[in-house]
This record gives sequence, C-alpha cells and structure tokens, in this order.
Amino acid sequence: MSVEISGFAPARFSRVKDVFAANFAAGEELGARFTLVEAGEVVLDLMAGWADRKRTVAFDERTLAAVFSTTKAVAALMIARLVDAGKLDYAQTVASVWPEFAQAGKAEVTIEQAISHQAGLPGFPDPIDPALWADWDAICARLAAMAPMWPPGTASGYHPVTVGYIAGEIFRRIDGRAIGTAFREDIGRPFGLELWIGLPDGVEDRLAELQRPSALPEFGEINEPTRAAFLAPWSSAAGKAAADYRRMEVPSTNGYATAEALAKLMGALGNDGWLDGGEILSPALIAEASRERIRGQDLVLPFVMSWAAGFMRNEPCFPWGPGTLAFGHSGWGGSCAFADPERRLGGAYVMNKQGTALMGDARPKRLIEAAYAAP
Repeated sequence: MSVEISGFAPARFSRVKDVFAANFAAGEELGARFTLVEAGEVVLDLMAGWADRKRTVAFDERTLAAVFSTTKAVAALMIARLVDAGKLDYAQTVASVWPEFAQAGKAEVTIEQAISHQAGLPGFPDPIDPALWADWDAICARLAAMAPMWPPGTASGYHPVTVGYIAGEIFRRIDGRAIGTAFREDIGRPFGLELWIGLPDGVEDRLAELQRPSALPEFGEINEPTRAAFLAPWSSAAGKAAADYRRMEVPSTNGYATAEALAKLMGALGNDGWLDGGEILSPALIAEASRERIRGQDLVLPFVMSWAAGFMRNEPCFPWGPGTLAFGHSGWGGSCAFADPERRLGGAYVMNKQGTALMGDARPKRLIEAAYAAP
C-alpha cells in the first residue's frame, strides 16, 4: 500500500518525491516532512504518514516534531546574533561573562571553545539526581564547578545536553533572556516560524508522538566522556522531571518545530542572512559562525568531526549533500537542518519514528542527495 504524500514537489524534484515514498514503503517512517528553501523561497515541501502510533492523525503542515539536538543550530544562531551586535566576542572567555565558570581550571576556556564542544564537560561523571536537569540554576552551578574531563581546547567531545546550559547561560548573562524567549520574541513570532525552544502551552495536540528506536546508537568503544554524555543513568532527565524538562528552554535538546520553519531559518543562513525581507544575521557573521574551530576524532561521537561555533560542519562526514561550506545540526532519531551558502539553500527533515544513527540518518541523507542531483 503506497503512502499518500501531501505538499508539493516541482518536476525537477520528482526523484526526491520518489525517495520520500520509498522511505515509507520500506517501513522506515511513521510520519515525516522534508522542506527545501532556495534563495529565500520554499521550493519543495513533502509530508506524509501519521502523527500518532495508532495511525489516526495525519502528519500534516500543522504537525510539530521534537527535533532534539537539531535545536543546537538555533542556539548557535542566537549566540552569533550577540556577536553580530557587538555584545560578545567568540574569542573572549566564558568566565568574562560568567565568572563562576572559571573554577576547576576553566578560566581560559573561550566561548567558541565551549560551544564547539571543547570544554571537557560532556556530562557528569559522578551520579546526580536525574530530576536536577529540570533546575537550570543547579545544573549551571555544577557545570561551573566541574573539572574538565580532558584539557580544554585539545579535542572536541560532543556535549549532547550540557552545551545547551552553557550556551544558554552565556546568552542570559549578556541579553537577560533565555535563548528560547529571545528567539521567540526576535525571530519566531515576527517571522511566523513554528519553532519553539521549550514546548509552549496550547500546542500539545499538534506534537507528533514518538516511536522510539528498538536499539541504542552505535557509539564505538565506550569511554568515560561517552558514558557521562549518553549512557549514565543520570545523563538525562527522568521520571516526573522529564515532563517538566520538556517545557524548559534548553537550547541543546528542547526544540519543537515544523520542517518548514527550520528550513526557512536555515535557508536564511544560506541566503546572506535574509528571512522574508529582514536580515537576521550579517553575511560576515554567517561566515564567521560557520568556519571551522576544531577538527579531529571526537571523544564522545565515533566520528572525525569538524565543529564551527555551535554548528556541525558538513565536512568531513557530509550528511547534508556535497556542499563543502554547508553547516547545520542533526538531532537524536534522525531530524536535521542545514544551510548551504554556496547554493543559497536551506533544508530540514523531521519525523517521529526514530532511528539509531548518531549523525547522517539514511532517510534524510537520501532525500538531500536526491535534491542536490536535481537539474
């Protein structure tokens, strides 16, 4: 039985539509959406499947998806806007805006090192109450006091959750608002983007129900940073705290969005910063934010990674097509959003049947490659 696909795909993207249908035919999807923006215009928008596991609610243009770490691209943008406004410099120390962070040998850690996963704080090596993740100030205090798990600046080690508290606290110390509030007030609401950090009231009925994966991701050889980041029982919120946590403005994990909203946002970063007639980031800052800060074997992820200032760079793994200057972020389960300034492109994929790939999920990878192959 073939899936009914909504949205639109011009003739030049017919192959993308075929790939989208094939993902469903192979049983890889429950509900999904893929949107592509070129030179500021939505040129492809496909959606299909179901928003619930009982298959009674269509996954349509109103459906919101939890995008987990894809949220980090929004956090990187918001930090970049502070730099663009002259309120922050990537090279200044975290302690210059957050003095408590200087504890335990972290006085010289710069903002660009911290948001490119070089600070050595991927998670907590010693047990904490998982409910603590729902207490912003308590987590920030622990991170400020924590000794790095490796010498900062010598390697990257993906901070799946903690980088959101670090970036968010840096932002709050400068701007006075949480990143999610600032994004909603300055970009989301003015430009009509269906994208929130922290699930707001009144949209719960639009949120797609997740179908969790049946296996853990392949982390490779497990080390202490990987265990602290992902595998310790206290590495994420649990119990009643998990529901409270979902409403928190944690810009590493708590994004809820449509693919269209994410694609428009990243499309702006691929289009000299212009979003529906307004500039959200200067071209100079797009180049600065997306340039490489560190490259090498990540200490948490089983990949050689190239990190920009909060963004994943497409090189050297190329999860988002062939663009050597493309950047963005992937999220747990398969979501992703990317910008390609060379081609003035932005794209996003969201879904509710989670896969196990840590990066470069095969479903969006096939869609993106088909899109790039279009005439």
